[in-house]
Amino acid sequence: MQTPHLSPEERGLVRIRLDIAYDGGPFSGWAVQPGRRTVQGELEAALALILRRQARLTVAGRTDAGVHARGQVAHLDLTREEWDGISRGHAVEPSLALHRRINGALGRILGDLTGAVQVQAVAAAPEGFDARFSALWRRYSYLIADGSTRRDPLARAQTLWFNHDLDVAAMNAGAAELLGLGDFKAFAKPREGSTTIRTLQRFDFTRQDDGVIKLNIKADAFCHNMVRALTGAALRVGRGVEGPHWMRERQLAGVRDAKSVLASAHPLVFEEVRYPDAAGLHERAALTRARRVAADTPGTPL
Repeated sequence: MQTPHLSPEERGLVRIRLDIAYDGGPFSGWAVQPGRRTVQGELEAALALILRRQARLTVAGRTDAGVHARGQVAHLDLTREEWDGISRGHAVEPSLALHRRINGALGRILGDLTGAVQVQAVAAAPEGFDARFSALWRRYSYLIADGSTRRDPLARAQTLWFNHDLDVAAMNAGAAELLGLGDFKAFAKPREGSTTIRTLQRFDFTRQDDGVIKLNIKADAFCHNMVRALTGAALRVGRGVEGPHWMRERQLAGVRDAKSVLASAHPLVFEEVRYPDAAGLHERAALTRARRVAADTPGTPL
């Protein structure tokens, strides 16, 4: 018999939302890994200094090694006693107190990397909020300086320096054919037991005034390596190695081969995640969980 999913409130807990930004360059991605420095690991170590216990964060979107974030969101659950005691008897609202204390603890944990991870905001989350399952969509950006674009050394840590000129119109023509609900296994490294079916809501390239090309890509969720794989495929189209229809053809064929090259991680930024209003949080989380279960169950229609 399946155990019902109990809300934090039903378990007597307070769910806390953290808005987070980080320079992913020094880290081996978001997720905790033994023997490696990760964003989640540093944040959870900072929380352990404050709470005197281990706390586990649930994140909106796990990022790969070297990937940055401006608009990452995570949550954790505290007991009512922990939340009420965060201010340590001072007349400071708990969310403000935790905001100050966690960034202070991060300074102690990060050492010479102080400032590479910052908690931008802390708040008690509305009932029904889940950083992962309540999300409506996530958006990433990616910067490319192609062959004829003047290169800015000060932006090299967040920009791909590509040695060939790129045809932005051809890249956009190919990208447009992938929009909507589809199976992106040709552009992902599937995790065991996970679906590769996603709804791609935006995928376009714009050449900015300085000549740098900016990718904006948005989906209900992303598979592991999906953004970098799609970007790598678009670069082949942009330099004329493949035609605009090539990406769609690979998606339909589910092909992964020597042409499936990941674009570099360092220009990729997790920009934002969007949630419904408070009234729609619980319904959205329940719907997302149900879809994931259906998608991962053989023979179950989506």
